[in-house]
Amino acid sequence: MTQIHESAIVAPGATLGSDVKIGPFCIVGEHVKLGDGVELKSHVVVEGHTTVGAGTHIYPFASIGHPPQDLKFQGEISQLEIGTDCVIREHSTMNPGTAGGGLVTKIGNQCLFMVGAHVAHDCKVGNNVILANNATLGGHVVVGEWAILGGLAAVHQFVRVGRHSIIGGLTAVVHDVIPYGSVSGDRGRLAGLNLVGLKRRDFDRETIHDLRRAFRLLFAQEGTMAERILDVADLFGANEPVMDIVDFIKADSTRSICQPRGDRDS
Repeated sequence: MTQIHESAIVAPGATLGSDVKIGPFCIVGEHVKLGDGVELKSHVVVEGHTTVGAGTHIYPFASIGHPPQDLKFQGEISQLEIGTDCVIREHSTMNPGTAGGGLVTKIGNQCLFMVGAHVAHDCKVGNNVILANNATLGGHVVVGEWAILGGLAAVHQFVRVGRHSIIGGLTAVVHDVIPYGSVSGDRGRLAGLNLVGLKRRDFDRETIHDLRRAFRLLFAQEGTMAERILDVADLFGANEPVMDIVDFIKADSTRSICQPRGDRDS
């Protein structure tokens, strides 16, 4: 049965699934949709055209679905879509989209947002992503599945963060992060591959070995990036993770690729 604490305020137009729990002093807006088994612990505010997927738990003082922090926003109707089985911890904030970004912010399934995490307008966050304490995504950021952002990391607007990558704590990321990459430093630089993450997710030894060889070739000093991409594609075209990196680098982007420290490419 759905449980709503007597001190909570749920607008008449809100849609609640089965077994929803709304704790003390929560506020749920009239356009909000809460899926089956969603739990708002206490003092949670969910507003706007926000959909929260089944099984997601939101902790005290989270602010979900309020207007984006964008001076270009003119009050247009936009969406915030949160997937299933996510955990959104205390003081986290998430904003809906804007007209400049397709009018939707989208969060995948089984994500963890630790205390104070922020997802800005028009972000696209994949499944199983983790944002540690006070990690921040600027507007229009795309984060691939299984990526991890360390505490107090900040990702610049329009940056892409590839799947299975990891960003260290206190890192400012202003360039696109390749899939499977590891980025660290006060101004993020590519430190190598996320080898620990790959092993934890049961990538086989041969795949990891090829990824390491491909990485060394891609970020070698010889030749241009375009030439090195062709070489890697010729050598490892049958290796799907390697080609994930190749396709990521070749894709259109407003940001350049994050490079290892000292690399001559920008």
